[in-house]
Amino acid sequence: MPLQLPAPAKLNSFLHILGQRQDGYHELQTVFQLLNFGDTVTFEAMESGIEVVMPGVKQEDNLVYKAARLLSEGQDLPGVRITVTKVIPLGGGLGGGSSDAATTLHGLNVFWDMGHSNAELLRLGTRLGADVPVFVAGETSWGEGIGDELTPITLPETWYVVLIPGCEVSSAAIFAHPDLTRGTSAITIARFLEDGALRNDCEQVARGLFPEIGVTLDWLSQWGAARMTGTGACVFLQTDDEPLARKVLSQSDWHGFVTKGTQQSTLVDALKQIT
Repeated sequence: MPLQLPAPAKLNSFLHILGQRQDGYHELQTVFQLLNFGDTVTFEAMESGIEVVMPGVKQEDNLVYKAARLLSEGQDLPGVRITVTKVIPLGGGLGGGSSDAATTLHGLNVFWDMGHSNAELLRLGTRLGADVPVFVAGETSWGEGIGDELTPITLPETWYVVLIPGCEVSSAAIFAHPDLTRGTSAITIARFLEDGALRNDCEQVARGLFPEIGVTLDWLSQWGAARMTGTGACVFLQTDDEPLARKVLSQSDWHGFVTKGTQQSTLVDALKQIT
């Protein structure tokens, strides 16, 4: 029988860039808020090999394919076809590729009956990308280092309206930009919980490179403190009021969605039902 699992999106409640390391990666602080919204990944048996079905992305460039190859390295395993049904926009700052990869690690661990622990899957996830570990861990978390040093954090139950400006942002281009703020002072979790004026250090650069992000943010800001997630392009507004979130979405000129934040990943919930 095919195995079908969710790959949830995330928002960065804030994103501070503290500095750049010698290896080129950036030291940061952020909060990864997991969402009740995301892609679906389906695993089906085939005679041999690994095949990834995902429109618009070459298999060799796909993090899902890389995750499957990494997990199967050096082993003789049954073939698998992995189909990714996308709703998370590419280049949107919602972590879609990283989440798909994390779901692939967990899904194939079950599909191939490998018995890896969460700690082992986390080590593999770190090799795939800085955003993969939070999706493997499956909890809304405070992130430090390059985003891979995680501390679970409990946030109030909140609704979000997320707008998609319609451009695809390259994280590498944002982090390489000479005007990127790289010297923000570190804060504490307690300060984050108290201070609602935290920012996204990537926003100014993203606005300059992609004017549509600025237009979307400015429009959404009439309803409250709108922010950009990750390196962009998606922007969001946090609210305790689901009807308000749906009203804002209905009046916008952009594609988007309304969703709820979750403390535990929908992937973790699904895995508990099958293991």
